Amino acid sequence: MSRPKAAKSLRFQPAGGERNSLPVGKKQMLNIERLSHDGRGIAFLDGRTWFVSGALPDEQVQVQVLSARSKVVEAQVVALHSSSAARITPQCQWAGQCGGCTLQHISHAQQIELKHANLVEQLSREGVTAQTWAEPLVGPAFAYRRRTRVAVRYDVKHKHVQVGFRGLASTAIVEVAECVILVAELQPVFAGLSALLNGFKQPQALGHIELFSGRSHALLLRHTQALHLDDLEQLRAYCAEYKVQLWLQGVGEPQPDQAGQTLSYAVPQFGLDIAYQPGDFVQVNAQMNEAMIAQALEWLAPQAEDRVLDLFCGLGNFALPLAQHTQQVVAVEGVATMLARARDNARANQLGNVEFYHCDLSASMRSEVWSRQGFNAALLDPPREGAQAVVADLAKLKVPRIVYVSCNPATLARDAAVLIARGYRLEKACVLDMFAQTGHTEAMALFVKG
Repeated sequence: MSRPKAAKSLRFQPAGGERNSLPVGKKQMLNIERLSHDGRGIAFLDGRTWFVSGALPDEQVQVQVLSARSKVVEAQVVALHSSSAARITPQCQWAGQCGGCTLQHISHAQQIELKHANLVEQLSREGVTAQTWAEPLVGPAFAYRRRTRVAVRYDVKHKHVQVGFRGLASTAIVEVAECVILVAELQPVFAGLSALLNGFKQPQALGHIELFSGRSHALLLRHTQALHLDDLEQLRAYCAEYKVQLWLQGVGEPQPDQAGQTLSYAVPQFGLDIAYQPGDFVQVNAQMNEAMIAQALEWLAPQAEDRVLDLFCGLGNFALPLAQHTQQVVAVEGVATMLARARDNARANQLGNVEFYHCDLSASMRSEVWSRQGFNAALLDPPREGAQAVVADLAKLKVPRIVYVSCNPATLARDAAVLIARGYRLEKACVLDMFAQTGHTEAMALFVKG
């Protein structure tokens, strides 16, 4: 996520057999022709395709090479020689250096358009199109992120603790004093970290920090050796000042600094409270998460007598709201600790009509007894790798309605083609604005049998 430290030659064999090199750090003038699906500018020069972070179409820019392979070069803008009328001024002064928010130079509305175009293109590559393109589900442009990982590194030479985020295409740390996409509750906690950690007596023990916001707020410190007692007391005082729980992780799982500490997030529309622990997968955008759940249920249209399958159920983010509207939910997850917490969440929310099963969903589920008992509808929210094996199983089971929540349009398109080939139609699809200011595209799709 940051700039490279030193030039390094990446060599490849161009047409004609002549050896050539394009060193990391080399600067080059380019004319940008269009945007890639993730918002990078695309230019063509000397038989190579350049993907340029921070560039827009019709701009002339000076760029710096980040990496090169075969005929593809990745670079970032270092100077604008002519600027697009579409360019806006980023709200964050570290935009273009920090690798987190790569689209702050593009308006929020244009970001949504770009992500919609990416979804349409990825599906069309597999010969799939939606019968209806639903309106994008849009959330806040800033101050939405309720969880973040903060990079921390002790610079021995300068006796200084670097605190910030990884830079663009690098492991170097960009020292950031504030983060405009963090929720308001976490911004002061983040802002004080550099001063806190640079006052430690044993900064060599520091790993990284994670911040969490929900019904309660928390700070997790990953440490590589035992903390100095004075440092631990400083950390405790800091957390007390900002009213955040302290969690520590040395060897093994994260542990609360005080007994009785718990973390949870609310889903107010459904009256739910979902408990989690550091390390669990939690959607980072609370507002979008609630809107996404509501839309998924609207599209799935579960009836009171239905039996619904929820694959990749995690903590029960979809399973518990579904259980409020159906006779029975079968929730399946591959991570045993997450499944155990999902079961606890169902019990805590007094939902007794959810059955939980552990299963490796990267492979077929047809051998599982629960998979052959019939379902009126199914919902799946897989990781970036998608769900190729289980969508084929769902098609064989002839599940009438399937809602697919995706964090990777390419694997969604691949899996959609499997369903289409087996008699489903893509009734509707839309973009989910889960990660504003970034190039990540999230989507929802409804498949209907027949």
